[in-house]
Amino acid sequence: MSISAQEWDVTPKEAVVLQKELREQVKLVPLTGLPKTIGGCDVSMNRFATSGYAGFITLSYPRLEEIAHSVVKEKISFPYIPGLLSFREIPMLLRAWEKLEKKPDVLIVDGIGIAHPRRLGIATHLGLILRIPTIGCAKSVLIGVYEEPGAEPGSISYLRDPKAHNEIVGAALRTKKNVKPVFISPGHLITLSESIEIAKRCVLTHRLPEPTRLAHNTVNAYRVADQ
Repeated sequence: MSISAQEWDVTPKEAVVLQKELREQVKLVPLTGLPKTIGGCDVSMNRFATSGYAGFITLSYPRLEEIAHSVVKEKISFPYIPGLLSFREIPMLLRAWEKLEKKPDVLIVDGIGIAHPRRLGIATHLGLILRIPTIGCAKSVLIGVYEEPGAEPGSISYLRDPKAHNEIVGAALRTKKNVKPVFISPGHLITLSESIEIAKRCVLTHRLPEPTRLAHNTVNAYRVADQ
């Protein structure tokens, strides 16, 4: 099934099959040039909700000044199933993407990239559909093991999948001293080393990189105002 023709009304079993097909299209290749803009996206919903909120923000890079943002409220049809969250969240993200006036050169997604049992987390899935470089930045691990990175900001340790000969699928990145790391994994059209470097440059005074932090704040503000 081609990405452009993808149907979202699939069963969980069909979604797993589709993930296995799409993983063959993932390309972890160097960027073709330095990004001038960086984007972030986030989704806000209750775990078993039937509707949710999704949004994007575009910032200048490396100054990280807001250029544009978009937020939507949409119905949700796919159930909450770990490992298949992209089928629940991406349809509403695509609606928000349509409304975003300035599209970013690179996108940081609040979620995982290839650090996924079938190497198709939401950052990878979304990157394939949008055909832009994407980085996964997660607050917790879905798969893989890692050693605690050093205490100093910028320290990393690699995230490895013990079920796949310890393949490196991401990195634990310490963004602030004495604060839990975030987990960076490439999504599509970017390498792990580039993903780590961009994430580092997007950290200012908070644990999370500014693109996903600001996207989260923007979506939640819209959600609060709507209720």
